Amino acid sequence: MVEVFVDTDIILDLLTDRKPFSSHSEKLFGLADKKAIKIFVSSLSFSNIYYVLRKFESSKKAYDILRKLKTIVSLLPVDEKIIELSLNSGFNDFEDAIQYYTAKENGIDFLLTRNIKDYRKAQIKVLSADEFLKLNNMI
Repeated sequence: MVEVFVDTDIILDLLTDRKPFSSHSEKLFGLADKKAIKIFVSSLSFSNIYYVLRKFESSKKAYDILRKLKTIVSLLPVDEKIIELSLNSGFNDFEDAIQYYTAKENGIDFLLTRNIKDYRKAQIKVLSADEFLKLNNMI
């Protein structure tokens, strides 16, 4: 089974129906729901997603959405080593550094994001959801 790390932006595309990106996110999460792929996210993503969802939904609804999301994804912890690597990484965006090192330190080969340019220094494969689906003949 293919394992992928999904950046927060792709999850928000799905949950807030950001067109045209949401269609690729729907396909990706549908595959995970069917156990065709395994999606990992950082624990940091949950707090970021909640923060954004609260702009659109009630607190109760945001929690319900996160509970459902948790049944589809596997959480990876953000620990001291990941923070240290991120602080010294040279990434322009600290959150991207945390996402990257969470994936890398946990041996995930694919990081899916819409901000590919932010991961120029990556030593793992960084793709958009669309690119990943096409590469693996899942579209």
